[in-house]
Amino acid sequence: MTLNRSLARGLFLAAVALFFGLGALRYPIGRMDHAGAGMFPLMISILLGLVAISTIVRGIVAGGPGLEFKVKNIGLILAALSAFSLTSRFLNMSAGIVVMVFIATAAGSNYSWKRNIVISIGLLAIAFAFQKFLGLNLPLL
Repeated sequence: MTLNRSLARGLFLAAVALFFGLGALRYPIGRMDHAGAGMFPLMISILLGLVAISTIVRGIVAGGPGLEFKVKNIGLILAALSAFSLTSRFLNMSAGIVVMVFIATAAGSNYSWKRNIVISIGLLAIAFAFQKFLGLNLPLL
């Protein structure tokens, strides 16, 4: 059996679900009518684990394209995260989001500045919603 994209994705999701699920067990779980601090992360981990299992099964049964590492794309994603951090620190988070989107999407198979603008607007809307409705202290402007 060779490692294909679906199988690799499923294994990664399973590892994340297992990591956070085991971490949630350190907190009180409580009951469904009186949930403890560990209930929410445990439930999310279980749901993520189910998605991971279905992805692993699909990767084994249906196969798919082989997994290949493209160093250029990994570098672009790391550069996008670094640019987001630096731009957010020295300018503001809104500019950081836009810079991150335009760098990160260069790792894709086709580049579209119109799609980048739509993604940036969506992420900015989510960030502003987090700031206004959840009261998060985000330096957006």
